[in-house]
Amino acid sequence: MTEQHTAKAFDVDLQDLARMVAEMGGLAEKQIGDAIDALAKHDATLAQRVIAQDVGIDALQRQIEDMAVLTIARRQPMAVDLREIVTALRLSNDLERVGDLAKNIGKRVVVIADEFYPAKILRGVEHMADLVLTQVKDVLDAYARRDSAKAVAVWRGDDEVDAVNNSLFRELLTYMIEDPRNITFCIHLLFCAKNIELMGDHATNIAETVYYMIEGQPLADERPKGDITSSAAVPFKR
Repeated sequence: MTEQHTAKAFDVDLQDLARMVAEMGGLAEKQIGDAIDALAKHDATLAQRVIAQDVGIDALQRQIEDMAVLTIARRQPMAVDLREIVTALRLSNDLERVGDLAKNIGKRVVVIADEFYPAKILRGVEHMADLVLTQVKDVLDAYARRDSAKAVAVWRGDDEVDAVNNSLFRELLTYMIEDPRNITFCIHLLFCAKNIELMGDHATNIAETVYYMIEGQPLADERPKGDITSSAAVPFKR
């Protein structure tokens, strides 16, 4: 009877961890969407809300870490149960970084909200953000459904994000060359694009972790990567 009670309590702990990860993922998705909306609409007020939203994501990460450590100490899990807990820890770390990157975009929007810029300059950034937001949603769905095939599909999609990022990098450089008045704004957009590209990297990290949780082994293939902008002359601070 005691063993059954202990096993049931452990299942509840795992369910609570999964629930908190899902909640954290939902907040990260909203933060990404709001950050891009703020950029597209020149909305400094929404950008400030994006910055403020990061507090909730950080708080959930701390809760997940505390509960994971306590569960390991009390239950001493093994095999798949231990992988579940480690996955929750890793996902919370990646989602916290996604939140930080969305917050970075919010800070950029506050700076450039009053500047005029043609909508066509933003199209590439919005397209890349749509791709990354789909990646984040799909990989969280793969986690919730324990779907390793869907996790692999997200993992393989990272090269598409990199291709868009590379194209956008060249496009923004062209705008700067054609009209020096575009330089300041385009540099801010390059930073925003880099933050979005890094969100895609974190979605790929999550896909690898989810695959390992389900299959018990790492992905065997080499990680797709096609970003050429990291070594470019435009400075970037995380």
